[in-house]
Amino acid sequence: MPTEFSHLLSSFDPETGEIAGAKPQYRRLSDLRGCFADGAAYDAALAQGDPLVYSVCACEAATGPGDLCYGIGRIMAGRVGREYYMTKGHLHTWRDAAELYFGISGEGMMLLEDHRTGDSRAIALLPNHAVYVPGHNAHRTVNTGSRPLVYIGVYPATAGHDYAAIKERNFRSVVVEQGGRPALRSREDYLRDPAGPGPGALR
Repeated sequence: MPTEFSHLLSSFDPETGEIAGAKPQYRRLSDLRGCFADGAAYDAALAQGDPLVYSVCACEAATGPGDLCYGIGRIMAGRVGREYYMTKGHLHTWRDAAELYFGISGEGMMLLEDHRTGDSRAIALLPNHAVYVPGHNAHRTVNTGSRPLVYIGVYPATAGHDYAAIKERNFRSVVVEQGGRPALRSREDYLRDPAGPGPGALR
């Protein structure tokens, strides 16, 4: 394909989450300090090793104000205490920017938090499902299944990724295993009583 059209076509591997010609970024457990609510469980897990938690590979050749980019995430199955493996999560630097996530394989949840109101929602991310992430929503992807969760995110080229805001405040809610199913609980409630009942399991 001529160079001037090379950004019009890319290929990816739905099993590994890799995009041809793009360099994956790998995040290990040690990279996620402060993300998990249960600090003691995190330290105990890290003492047992530093496993790969997730990888992200992005195709960002298009850079114009009307252009779109996409990335593929692959989150391994696992938990820290009762919290499922997850991404760091981010807001968009351009707060109005929305994003679409498409599930490829595995089972997971999209944790959304409106940074203006603090309202939280957890939406199932499954194969052949699309989850719309509105602007002004911090979003974090969580693997609630027993195999890797692979998904595609499509976002404006000018969206930008703001991780600093999440590192400073983190999400107010967590997705945890409860009775064999994922449940959404407030971080504060979970820290007070990790074994507590909390709200009902998510479906």
